[in-house]
Amino acid sequence: QVQVMESGGGSVQAGGSLTLSCAASGAASRYLAGSYCVGFSRQAPGKEREGVATIDFDDKTTFADSVKGRFTFSKDHDKNIIFLQMSDLRPEDSGMYYCAAEILSGPCAQGDPLAFRHWGQGTQVTVSS
Repeated sequence: QVQVMESGGGSVQAGGSLTLSCAASGAASRYLAGSYCVGFSRQAPGKEREGVATIDFDDKTTFADSVKGRFTFSKDHDKNIIFLQMSDLRPEDSGMYYCAAEILSGPCAQGDPLAFRHWGQGTQVTVSS
């Protein structure tokens, strides 16, 4: 069983910053070693879930056009925690943010977090104008 935990959501004004964290745990060796892909997606009320960003085994990243230049990844390798640093936030960035984890190379290479299998419960991000 794979568990994905994300945290760090909150409320900020436009132009502000937030950092989301994500960590996955499971019995598979890749999870034990911290070698897994992580993707973030978000869903605003009344809208479909959309992929935001991914980071793969080799720290290769992908970002949706809407967040490029504003969102970045960092890692705590000792604790196997991945951080999505979000800056210059806009009201349209508001929504429930979900972290997903994956160890299969195919979905990881696609760079589409919606294709990842293991999901966290989500954390709310609200950006006010």
